[in-house]
Amino acid sequence: MHRVKLALIVLAVLVPAVSAQKRPMTFEDMMAMKRLGEAAVSPDGKWLAYSVTTVDLAKNTKTPEIWLQHISGGEPQKLVIASPGDSGLQFSRDGKRILFLSSARSSGSQQIVIADFDSATANTANTRVVTNISTEADNAKWSPDGRFIVFTSAVYPDCPAITLADTEGLRCNEEKDKAATESKVKAQVFTALLYRHWNHYTGPKRSHLFTVAVEDGRLRDLTPADSHDVPPFSMEGGCGCDISPDSKELAFTENPDAVPAISTSAQIYTLDLTNAAAKPVKVSTSAGGNFNPAYSPDGKFIAWRSQQRPGYESDKFRLILYDRSARTIKDLLPNFDNWVNEFAWAPASSNAIYFTSGDQGEAPVYEIDGVGLSGVTLRNKLVPQLTKKGEYGSLLPTSDGKLLVVTRMRVDAPGEVVALDTALVGHMLRSFVSPPGMSEVIDNDVKESPITHLNDTLLNQLDLAPLEYFWFTAADKTKVQGFLIRPPNFDPNKKYPLKFLIHGGPQGAWGDSWSYRWNAELFAAKGYVVVMINPRGSTGYGQAFVDGVNGDWGGKPFTDLMTGLDYAEQHYPFIDKSRECALGGSYGGYMANWILGHTARFKCIVSHDGMFNAESAFGSTEEDWFNTWEFKGNPWDYYGKPDDQNPFRKWSPSLYAKNFKTPALVIHGQLDYRLDVSEGFQLFDTLQLLGVPSKMLYFPDEGHWVLKPQNSQLWYKTVNAWVDQWTKEGKPE
Repeated sequence: MHRVKLALIVLAVLVPAVSAQKRPMTFEDMMAMKRLGEAAVSPDGKWLAYSVTTVDLAKNTKTPEIWLQHISGGEPQKLVIASPGDSGLQFSRDGKRILFLSSARSSGSQQIVIADFDSATANTANTRVVTNISTEADNAKWSPDGRFIVFTSAVYPDCPAITLADTEGLRCNEEKDKAATESKVKAQVFTALLYRHWNHYTGPKRSHLFTVAVEDGRLRDLTPADSHDVPPFSMEGGCGCDISPDSKELAFTENPDAVPAISTSAQIYTLDLTNAAAKPVKVSTSAGGNFNPAYSPDGKFIAWRSQQRPGYESDKFRLILYDRSARTIKDLLPNFDNWVNEFAWAPASSNAIYFTSGDQGEAPVYEIDGVGLSGVTLRNKLVPQLTKKGEYGSLLPTSDGKLLVVTRMRVDAPGEVVALDTALVGHMLRSFVSPPGMSEVIDNDVKESPITHLNDTLLNQLDLAPLEYFWFTAADKTKVQGFLIRPPNFDPNKKYPLKFLIHGGPQGAWGDSWSYRWNAELFAAKGYVVVMINPRGSTGYGQAFVDGVNGDWGGKPFTDLMTGLDYAEQHYPFIDKSRECALGGSYGGYMANWILGHTARFKCIVSHDGMFNAESAFGSTEEDWFNTWEFKGNPWDYYGKPDDQNPFRKWSPSLYAKNFKTPALVIHGQLDYRLDVSEGFQLFDTLQLLGVPSKMLYFPDEGHWVLKPQNSQLWYKTVNAWVDQWTKEGKPE
């Protein structure tokens, strides 16, 4: 029987005493912080390349730049050949060249740039642009042999295919782009759904996968006849693809369904790159979504993340292994009950994979061994008290297998890059329930070393409280987790007003992570206690807990939130329960609207981009699969049925407006196509007609998220002023 190792990367967190010189964080402090972006590690394990975004509040800009830093130590240095705004740096497999994406070298058109790279000195030479495509290049990935690069570009499907031998497709796309730019008519004709997505109208173009030859720049469209986006739209970005170690095959993601607006069923395909006439071959078998294919280092396997249930974007993300020779598929972690968020093969072995997973407010790194062997079964419950505090991501193992370079953030610290010494592992064995003879191994002394120090100087000046955890029992006896942050200069003998934050999703979670949009530390900075609850629907507590929100939007999640707040009030005597405000965005905005009609316990409400009318939201959203799943069908399926049997009416905040009494701030962005701006207008209109004290903050140039620096400044200023107004300026008694 093979032993399977499940390693939980851990390190104890030391919370320093708050210095008297430290001060509360301001919005300007947050904007001054350097924001870590994408990262890459050189094949020899010597160099870290990473992107850092700097915010200029006065200019209302956010500018990424590429930096290099020796992993063993030393000062970071800008990549000299790159310009502000460049991104996507990658090392070739042999480490002798780099690529990145740049608009500065191509008159504002983003193209792929390559250069020779000397690992001994980090010097570069022979820089050149390898693509010249009018539709621009994105999501570039080196082939292992270094002879070509795979990338994505949005092209016109009705143009001739762009091939190695024919440039007619290039000319067709260029002419169509030029005609669209010069046309005085901007009207569009829609003949199918998903005509807009997230914050933009999709238009006639579709994303395709391409290769470009490094030596001569010849292009080939790998998905030429496709009217679908390849890869499908994803908030995490990337090409959704990987190249086999011998550079002969491509694995990629595509949703083949005719109506993408009602489908989450992305599939994994492989394509023979040695045969120009080859057709893609579907290798995934799950009817749900399949994402992020990755070849094993020996090329024998492809792993990917997979969901079982079609139409459900929040089904459990499983880790699937495909045996290329046997053409068999297995679930590597059938008893692991949380989501596999991201993963990476250990480079020295095709039997080991690192992955991250949200678990009770954390997102630790795990390792499994015996991947290519039979009998892999893991127990679903780990030992959360041994996990390193924070959220980990961007798994980058060094080629010698000694280090795992990762990003890490906490609620009181934005993202940094750290190195986990996987060669120094202490193990603690625990028995498996089944099958007999299997063991679970949990690492508890992995050495963690910081590499970047982007914000150390500023953070050392700020009074940022650590995240506190608590558990309570819900009305149906389910255990539910909550979190609390104390205000700066905390005095346990005083009473503080409270900001009650409600997360979106609904399949999301609060936890020990940093955010620039809903920053819990900044909410606490003006003298508030911040409480956050992960109600039914939250991730990190098993899939049954996630599913608990389906068809029950205003049911158990609402009672979980209220019960959790009751618990906090009872166990933290410094909370002034007479001065509380509830704030939520997206699903949290829905819940804020639901709260308006179901309790008067709050002094004020903040509703950001929330659903107000479930029936109208169904007709104006772009991803129809979401509402169909969450409300168990279409509105017309419930025609003639009483409201208590119709989820679209039973759970619609609009139908409880007669109970609205609490002062409410409504926020919405014009470019939010997930929850149309009309939802915000309807809510504000209703509040005004009812005479409820209310205000609306409208952003004509923002979508679901407020991203522009000065808009963000106005958002925080307006939100905090609204809460201060109704909680007596937020000053502790």
